[in-house]
Amino acid sequence: MNSLFVITNAEAGSNDEESVEAAVEVLSKGTDVQVAATSNPGELDGALQRAGSRTIVVAGGDGSLHAVVAQLHKRNELAGKTIGLIPLGTGNDFARTLDLPLDPVEAARVIQRNRTRDMDLIVDELGDVVVNNVHVGASAMASRKGATWKARLGKFGIGILGYPVGAVQAAIRPPFIRLRVEIDGEVVSDVDRHVLMLAVGNGASVGGGTEVTPEADPGDGNADVMISYATGPLSRFGFVAALRRGEHDERDDTSYFRGSQVRIAGEDFWLSADGEISGPERRRSWRVEAAAYRMLVP
Repeated sequence: MNSLFVITNAEAGSNDEESVEAAVEVLSKGTDVQVAATSNPGELDGALQRAGSRTIVVAGGDGSLHAVVAQLHKRNELAGKTIGLIPLGTGNDFARTLDLPLDPVEAARVIQRNRTRDMDLIVDELGDVVVNNVHVGASAMASRKGATWKARLGKFGIGILGYPVGAVQAAIRPPFIRLRVEIDGEVVSDVDRHVLMLAVGNGASVGGGTEVTPEADPGDGNADVMISYATGPLSRFGFVAALRRGEHDERDDTSYFRGSQVRIAGEDFWLSADGEISGPERRRSWRVEAAAYRMLVP
């Protein structure tokens, strides 16, 4: 196995530091391991420069993985790269899609086995990337509110509860938007219908295991698209309940598609892309870059 370059969050707490140390101890058996702690894009860019041809291991959550993949893509160095993941985040949704162990030591053992799989990447018209999932509408509002609650509750070690709290708040007073949705050039939804939420998934889940695009496979060359029209008072609570059970895609007010290019346009909307909130926007498009890089998997 190539030597490893582990990238960690310089602002991680003591528990994460102990987890990184335990994982590095496992990784160090039989190969050279270097560790770099970063806290901003400039430090990350410098760390990737030092990594050279070493296999990169991200010790962090979905946001950390997104940051590394985005920076490598920006540097035109992503193609051919192999990346390992030690899940240390709040949600760890992409790790869940890949069936990676959430225990850092067990995840390190997966990396040691050196089994790789090609990973797709979703790229928008601005060149920004989505590793796991991008969604708009009520779910993006839930992410915005959930991020606030995550920060508040994180001080008490229960930050993951921020996501369901944000979801409940968004369910009570959600935004309804009119969107025109095209998948591979075909209009699948038009502005004559209000949309509760839309998700474009490379991975299956968001928010720590809520599978908004449950059939998504990050190596099949396509993105999964879920559209909910559950805008009535009862229907939207029914949708949320079904979403929690993983049965929302069976509802009559939900549509599910798969394609390599997605374009949306309409009323102002906010986006949550791998947890990064942006907006408001009036249009956005995404395309799938198949087999953009490799991940170390079980």
